[in-house]
Amino acid sequence: MIIYNSLQEIPHRSGTALTIGTFDGLHLGHRAILDELLRVAAGLEGRSMVLTFDPHPQEVLRKTGDSVPILTPIGIKLGLLERHGVDVVIVLPFTREFAATPWQEFIDQLIEHVGLAHMVVGHDHAFGKNREGNAESLREYGAERGFTFTQVGPLLVDTETINSTKIRYALRTGNLKQANRWLDRPYALQGNVVTGDGRGKQIGVPTANIQPLNPNQLVPANGVYAVRTFIDEYGTSYNGMANIGVRPTFTEGTEKTIEVHLFDFFDEIYHRLVTVEFIKFVRSEQKFASKEEFSAQLKKDREASIASLT
Repeated sequence: MIIYNSLQEIPHRSGTALTIGTFDGLHLGHRAILDELLRVAAGLEGRSMVLTFDPHPQEVLRKTGDSVPILTPIGIKLGLLERHGVDVVIVLPFTREFAATPWQEFIDQLIEHVGLAHMVVGHDHAFGKNREGNAESLREYGAERGFTFTQVGPLLVDTETINSTKIRYALRTGNLKQANRWLDRPYALQGNVVTGDGRGKQIGVPTANIQPLNPNQLVPANGVYAVRTFIDEYGTSYNGMANIGVRPTFTEGTEKTIEVHLFDFFDEIYHRLVTVEFIKFVRSEQKFASKEEFSAQLKKDREASIASLT
């Protein structure tokens, strides 16, 4: 898969099938769009191309000061697109200036630079200044400018439409099973291993403290999870359990931490990049009366996590 960061650097080639979107989460609904894209590209004997954005458009455009909870930071998103078989990805920086581009002007740029032959969009897709570009306008403009167009309908699971907002809500409320079902894979968080207070090591359960690579990535609900962890690039995975929360047994603070204990793993991994896949929600965060009670519960958590991972 080839990655570009501007339209100008892309070699022009006719027969390009293109889709545009943020694709946060790359959930089953997004996968349906990608499947159609690959099908069309094969029929054209051309290349499949995804145009996406970084940062998330809402991060730039929203009027409140709240950050946008990201499901798939750009590194995870690119890895998923490559594994899906996409030929080319364009990652455009999203700015207010870019958002003010009229949709016709943007399509003209695509025709000029990438050799647009066919465009695939989702059921609710809109783009360009004031989101004025939509399925109907694309269909009409395609007939005028010589490219064809497909709109993929909503994907329903148990009569419910999948979207990123619902997945965020599921993760925030501890419904990991539903989130993973809509994603069709375990939710993954990527981050660097940083120094902690060493308390886990003192009680015989050493943990890696994770600082998310993207500070806006959504962290699941507080609690204990069975996890699978990859160190550096995707390769060998290590089973373990993670605790997300404020550690009420030991502190009175409100700062959320992400701690991962890898089973039967004893190497130092400070400052290494890890990808943590959340396999199963084990229990909610609790405050224990003593270290002994806490340690006894950790043994139960380990057993429950191992059972979930085998």
